Amino acid sequence: MKKVKIYRELVKLKDIDLFYFDTKSEKPVIVCLHGRWGRAEVWADFIQKYGNKYRIIAPDQRGHGLSSKPISKYTAEEMAEDLYKLLNYLEIKSIILVGHSMGGRIASYFTDLYPNYVKALGLLDKSPAGPLKQNRTPLEQINLKDPVTNNWPLPFPTLNEAMELIKKETDSDLGYQYFMNSLVETIEGYQMMFSTQAMTANIAYEQNWYHILPKIKCPVIIIRSSSHEAVPDEDYQKMQSLLSNCVAYEMSLPDHNVHLGNKEEFYEYFDKFLNKL
Repeated sequence: MKKVKIYRELVKLKDIDLFYFDTKSEKPVIVCLHGRWGRAEVWADFIQKYGNKYRIIAPDQRGHGLSSKPISKYTAEEMAEDLYKLLNYLEIKSIILVGHSMGGRIASYFTDLYPNYVKALGLLDKSPAGPLKQNRTPLEQINLKDPVTNNWPLPFPTLNEAMELIKKETDSDLGYQYFMNSLVETIEGYQMMFSTQAMTANIAYEQNWYHILPKIKCPVIIIRSSSHEAVPDEDYQKMQSLLSNCVAYEMSLPDHNVHLGNKEEFYEYFDKFLNKL
């Protein structure tokens, strides 16, 4: 199969700069949203798999990678608005939208806010469960301790020290690579490309979003890992009961990165979904 060319782009929107991968073909569009602490890079294999049939766009979302990292609440609505602005800039009005983890939450909010844009939705290992009440703590009072990297000795003085600690702190090779994708060398040492403020705010202002699901009328695919850690049984069943047009699958492996842990199995499920659209 012909290798898919990936273009690396940076667009300056009204209040944010967004970096994104884009295959730039004249084909139906799939937009892929990464999870918290992630980057567009996690979709590289997905792009090669589907890029000959679809135009694939995968942004570094605000607070991550090469995109802007403004001081903000990083709510799902705010991040969905970023995607809306990007699609308008690219003059795209119809997409298949796929989100992993945090990206699944943002994809769901986008589908609720802009239903005419979304032909189909993919939710990868993300539950709508969360606090029922909105967090009204002022932004300046939010604790800026990222639960994952708070105890990391950033910046790392050498690459070897960075690699050793990240390997120790992650629970799989995929988790290790996930964070290595955001490691960058600076004059001060090796830093992570995501914003600590962005990570902590995004967690602090996360809310329960089950109420969105009944409003989503497009076809939806849910895929969870076999660990059930991110999507427990109760949540898994509730999601299916609230979505009117949904298929659900469980991967045979426990890795949270369901699109990477067993690619052949994931693509089998996703192919079935795409073929019915």
